[in-house]
Amino acid sequence: MPPSRPIPSTRPLRRRPNRGKTSAALPKDFVWGAAAAAYQIEGGWNQGGRGPSIWDHFSQTPGKVFEDHTGNVACDHYHRWREDVRWMRRLGLDAYRLSVSWSRILPRGIGRVNARGLDFYDRLVDALLAAGIRPWVTLYHWDLPLALQERGGFQNREIVEWFGDYTEIVVRRLGDRVRHWITLNEPPVIVGLGMQQGVFAPGQTLSFAKCLKAAHHLLLAHGRSVQAIRATSPGPARVSLAHTGRERIPASRSIKDREAARADTFRCTERGFDNLAWWADPMILGRYPEDGVKAFAADLPSIRTGDLALISQPIDFLAYNCYSGFPVRAGARGEAERVPGGWGPGNPRGTLPWLQVAPEAPYWAARFLHERYQLPVVFTENGVCTTDFVHLDGKVHDPQRIDFLQRYLGGMARAVREGIPVEGYFYWSILDNFEWAQGYKDRFGLIHVDYGTQKRTPKDSFTWYRDLIRRRGAGL
Repeated sequence: MPPSRPIPSTRPLRRRPNRGKTSAALPKDFVWGAAAAAYQIEGGWNQGGRGPSIWDHFSQTPGKVFEDHTGNVACDHYHRWREDVRWMRRLGLDAYRLSVSWSRILPRGIGRVNARGLDFYDRLVDALLAAGIRPWVTLYHWDLPLALQERGGFQNREIVEWFGDYTEIVVRRLGDRVRHWITLNEPPVIVGLGMQQGVFAPGQTLSFAKCLKAAHHLLLAHGRSVQAIRATSPGPARVSLAHTGRERIPASRSIKDREAARADTFRCTERGFDNLAWWADPMILGRYPEDGVKAFAADLPSIRTGDLALISQPIDFLAYNCYSGFPVRAGARGEAERVPGGWGPGNPRGTLPWLQVAPEAPYWAARFLHERYQLPVVFTENGVCTTDFVHLDGKVHDPQRIDFLQRYLGGMARAVREGIPVEGYFYWSILDNFEWAQGYKDRFGLIHVDYGTQKRTPKDSFTWYRDLIRRRGAGL
């Protein structure tokens, strides 16, 4: 096993001059984007040769999803993708982050390739490029082929090669045009919600030891996918994995509270999977964090020679999905502690209970992540869910989302002004869509979708974001 890379010492950030709120705070090559995921928008679940995924099985099981909603049709993007690309062009996006459905490419996860599935993404990528929009492709956004789950899924170490082979197939077809790749989306959700808590597909409630084994296999699959991208892409490729967490925000401006928030951000002692460093340290630093190894000693999986070398294949930036956060302060002995009651009663929130509005979250996420891992940051998801509907005037007025964007993007712009390399931002999501176990109840989109008629209606936030992109962020 190669020696692990040390955690860089915290260095003072290079300060850029603050040009004021009316100037362009972001560089000209900053990427303005929006995102979506295959299962949440495509529909066509049994069309075009696609095989079933774990989310098909989960959502079609009564009682698993709000009001028994399914992703069978979703936004019907499988048939309406041309219209959706036209909306993206009207929005003025630099880039669109999409995901590829593994079971649309390989109906059983391995073996026979479904040419019609590859053709679908081929046409979509071409249409995006023709519209001046760069595709950023996520290879896995939670929709494992059901046939692979029946063979053990992430409990089976063979998934490392299964995912590598799938990656090669996709990159061989799209890599001449796609330059940005995300291997997997949000490991804490894949393992924590899907395998430990059972509230997401595949709906398991496994022991902590089995979940740690799945987590290790997931990281190995990421490393194998990075290798496959580098070996197969005919042109230069930039690669990452999309992390997520709930940001620790200093409760005050004191140095003690700031350092307490930093320490808590990377602490790995809770027996769950929101421990950011458990995922990012082996990927970037080449080792599992010491406090986690000590705390989880009785449940650790077998780590073979060469595993950490595979996991820590070099990546080009840190993709991060940022939504919420909570205040942290230094306790009486200097230890990190979460402020009881968080932000207090009545703090603004989205319609999902976990989405507390915390506008400083992007600033502290970018700062803490860059200081520890020394990589540029791209916010690959950020957004808010509200109760949007079409008003009597035929429009969708969503002032809360506009206010949310103004505040959160202001925090991101602050990070850039202070010299933190934030390279891009992707709003989640371009369309209202299937919000996993919550079905169609919660709406994140810049475009409203009437799920009965599939009519698309741009919201006021669509216009606000379009104008911000035209200004290249000026005014943040």
